[in-house]
Amino acid sequence: MRILIAPDKFKGTLTAPEAASAMAEGALRVYPDAVVTTLPIADGGEGTVDAAVAAGYAERLNAVVGPILKPVGAAWAFHPGTSVAVIETAQASGYLLSEPTVENSLRAHSYGCGQLISAALEAGATEIIIGLGGSAMTDAGTGALRALGLKLSDANGNLVPLGGGSLGDVVAVDASELDPRLASVKLRMAVDVDNPLYGPNGAAHVFAQQKGADAQAVDHLDAGLRKLAAVVAADTGIDIDVAGAGAAGGFPSMFVAYASATIERGFDLVATMINLDAALADADLVITGEGSLDVQSLSGKGPLGVADAAHARGIPVVVVAGRITVTPQQLAEHGVVSAVSATDVAGSPEAALADAALFTTRATSEALNGI
Repeated sequence: MRILIAPDKFKGTLTAPEAASAMAEGALRVYPDAVVTTLPIADGGEGTVDAAVAAGYAERLNAVVGPILKPVGAAWAFHPGTSVAVIETAQASGYLLSEPTVENSLRAHSYGCGQLISAALEAGATEIIIGLGGSAMTDAGTGALRALGLKLSDANGNLVPLGGGSLGDVVAVDASELDPRLASVKLRMAVDVDNPLYGPNGAAHVFAQQKGADAQAVDHLDAGLRKLAAVVAADTGIDIDVAGAGAAGGFPSMFVAYASATIERGFDLVATMINLDAALADADLVITGEGSLDVQSLSGKGPLGVADAAHARGIPVVVVAGRITVTPQQLAEHGVVSAVSATDVAGSPEAALADAALFTTRATSEALNGI
C-alpha cells in the first residue's frame, strides 16, 4: 500500500511536518509494510515556508526589521532550479513578534517583509510567492513597499511614519525610486480569505482586534485604509479595495497597484508549489488533517482541499485532527472514509494539547483501524 500523508499545521502544537511525522508513525503501526510519503501542506498562511522546505526548497534565514522595529530572524525558502522564492508575512511581521497592544496595533508595519522580498530578488528569484496570514500589522503592505523604495508623504511633504496608524495622513505616493526588479518578477499573493481592504468586512474591522486594537483604533485603521485607497486610485487609477485585499492587514492591496501582484487562493498555489498532483498519482490512500477541522474547513481549503483532489481521483481519504466539529456525513462528501480526533483519543482537549504528537499518532492508528 502506498500512503500519502499531507496535513496542515496543528496550530499552536505541531507544525505541518511534525504532524506528518506523527501520522506516519501511526500509519506504520497499522500497515508496517506500507510505503509512506509525507507532503506537508499549507493554505497560504503560516506554514507556507515549512511546506516549501518539506517539498525540497532550500531554507534561508535573514535578519530583518520586525513589526515594531526590533530585529528578528525570518525564514524563507528558495528553489534555485525554478528561481521561485517563498515568503511569509508571519515570519517577518507576525503577531507573535509584537505584544498585542493598542499602541502596537497602530505602529506595527510590514517593512521586514519588504526586506525579505529584496533578499529573494538578490538571490535571483523570478517568482515570489507570499503567504499571507498571522500578521501584526494593518498597513496595507506599505511598510514592505517602503523597504523597496516607495515613499508616502503627508500634506507638508514629509514622509509619514511606518504603521497603519499613519495611513490617514498620506496625501501622495511616490513610486519613482521603487526597486526596478519588481517590474520583472512575478508576485503571487497567497490568501485564504476574501475580505476587502476596508469597511465592515475589511482588514481592520475583522482582524485588527486580535492584533491589539480597541474599537477606536479599529475605526482609525479602517479610515486610514480608506484614505490610502483613494490616494492610490487618484495616482494610478487602480482600485485596491478588491476581494482578498484585506488579508494580512491589507498587505496585497498596495502590491496590486505598484507591483502588478496577483491575489490567488492559497491552497491552490501551495498545491502547485509542492506538486500535490504528482504525489496523488502514486497514492492508494491519503491521510490529511489540521488542528481544528470545523465548518470553515468545508470551504475546500487546506486538508479538505487535499481530500477533494484525492476524491476526484477515487482515492480514499482518512482525516486526523486535533478536534473535529463537522459530521461524518459532511466529511463523506469530500471522500473521507474515516476521521478521528486527537481530543477524542486523549479524552480531553487539555490532554491532547499536552502531548499532541503522541495522540495524533494514536488517532491515526485508530482511524486506519476503523476503515
